[in-house]
Amino acid sequence: MDAAVDLTRLALVGNPNCGKTALFNALTGSRQKVANYAGVTVERKAGLFTTPAGRAVHILDLPGTYSLRARSPDEQVTRDAVLGQLAGESELDAFVCVADATNLRLMLRLVLELKQIGRPIVLALNMYDIARRQGCEIDVASLARELGVPVVPTVAVKRDGTRALLDAIDALQVQADVPASQWQEPDANAVRATHKQVEQILADCVRVPDNADRFTTRVDRILLHPVAGLLVLFSVLFLMFQAVFTWAAPLMDMITVLFDGAGALVQQALPAGMLQSLISDGIIAGLGGVLVFLPQIMILFLFIILLEDFGYMARAAFLMDKLMGRAGLHGRAFIPLLSSFACAIPGIMGTRVISSWRDRLVTILVAPLMTCSARIPVYTLIIGAFIPRGKVAGVIDRQGLVMFGLYAAGIVSALVVAMVMRLFFWKGESEPFIMELPGYKIPDVRNVVRGVLQRGQIFLRRAGTIIFAMMVVIWFLSTFPGAPEGATEPAINYSLAGIIGHAIEPLLAPIGFNWQIAIALITGMAAREVAVAALGTVYAVSGEETGGALGALLAAQWSLPVGLSFLAWYIFAPQCASTLAVVKRETNSWRWPLFMFGYMVTLAYAASYLVYHGAMMLFGG
Repeated sequence: MDAAVDLTRLALVGNPNCGKTALFNALTGSRQKVANYAGVTVERKAGLFTTPAGRAVHILDLPGTYSLRARSPDEQVTRDAVLGQLAGESELDAFVCVADATNLRLMLRLVLELKQIGRPIVLALNMYDIARRQGCEIDVASLARELGVPVVPTVAVKRDGTRALLDAIDALQVQADVPASQWQEPDANAVRATHKQVEQILADCVRVPDNADRFTTRVDRILLHPVAGLLVLFSVLFLMFQAVFTWAAPLMDMITVLFDGAGALVQQALPAGMLQSLISDGIIAGLGGVLVFLPQIMILFLFIILLEDFGYMARAAFLMDKLMGRAGLHGRAFIPLLSSFACAIPGIMGTRVISSWRDRLVTILVAPLMTCSARIPVYTLIIGAFIPRGKVAGVIDRQGLVMFGLYAAGIVSALVVAMVMRLFFWKGESEPFIMELPGYKIPDVRNVVRGVLQRGQIFLRRAGTIIFAMMVVIWFLSTFPGAPEGATEPAINYSLAGIIGHAIEPLLAPIGFNWQIAIALITGMAAREVAVAALGTVYAVSGEETGGALGALLAAQWSLPVGLSFLAWYIFAPQCASTLAVVKRETNSWRWPLFMFGYMVTLAYAASYLVYHGAMMLFGG
């Protein structure tokens, strides 16, 4: 078969923060899929593209690594994939080594290791434009000669920035009979020899001016300052939470109007009965109560993606290292915990970058305490119902300030729980934190938009599957069996949901929760945001709420202590079932998800009890 049309299996290999994912997006565009590798929870990004010569290429974006001497689960996946030893993956034909052109030293060591595998290699000098702007001079031809592999400059964020790389891939000669790998884990002498070889190559091929990247140096003097840097970090986080409320408000109002209109149309078009109730009270009221928070979730992801692409995430981790170390957490735990603001699942999976099992386990167990995006619907509903709109000092949004306080409570609780765990259960010093700080770069608009839309699609998929299914179940439980003849109470009290809720209510009465809240807590185990939809459906079936007025109804039916107790519960609320399942997969045991569930229920109940009774003393019932 003509080599030009053979399906070539390539892998992108590189250090963290080298622009590898941006290059992957530039090559594949929308022709990519994200899943997990077989048997592990490490994210697998695969895509397809066609070279100018017509060669169809299947490409993998492997997790970042500094060496094939794997020290963490994601680095182990990269090593096994490179060596052709990863379960469920075919052997690779060639590698594209992606290097940050402004910082070649670490990547050249990895290139020399990869050469021992015996596969064709192309070295892509990514962010080449930034290197030149900083005054770096790279003799590409000499570098290729010294390494013995093709070397091409790339600028992943520019339209034609991958042309030279595509030509180099076309020139690759994929071997039918690949020689056996000569790679062996290097000992200390081999590491020193490789380091010496890299230093010689850099001296011969790269010229870096003494004042290279003065911009990064100047900015880092502020952003990495132990005092000013922390003030900037907290200001950025505060701005993010303010934006979640203020920027999203117009879009949320529009979504509310759309669902109100849809519910009214259904009631006009269909006669009163089961079908009308299912569609209007079950589906529209339930889904509308959750989808209204989509703008807030996308704004949160917009901030996270921008900060990561700009190069600030690594610096935030560096700043938080000392604080997290005092709490018994590894410095690398910061990024997984920050990812948990979006969802605890990728945050827990992100702990793979922590090599120590003890440090990794502590991070896994406290990650769910960070305020994930699924809590936003709950927080927004209760804050909107009980906290009046307005400005503090004429500038700060009052509701946004409360939201910031809830996020801060989650962060503080995670640090305190981690400190207790390390103090009483897993004593010992954490491993030192070493991280390569990337240069600052302007985020690529297309990559940012693609990332935000992908996160929005994931949320909509959850709404269309888990939440939709739960709404139908909740509607059924809230409707059947109907009230008996001569019933004097609302029909929902005789339903299965009413029976279950009233049975659990005595356990929750000390923290102020009624039977409707009991139903929301149970169904919220499928996904936290389901709790809001459940409340909407239960009250809609009761005939007390339609459309988007759930917040106003709760403000009328619940006391302020109940609302505050509900917020306190959700600061510590037990994780959704999918998170517990991921913890089981990551720890390979049910012991730790059960431990997590138990301690979080205990903290949630204790916090709600203290808040409820404290608020009763201050504000009355």
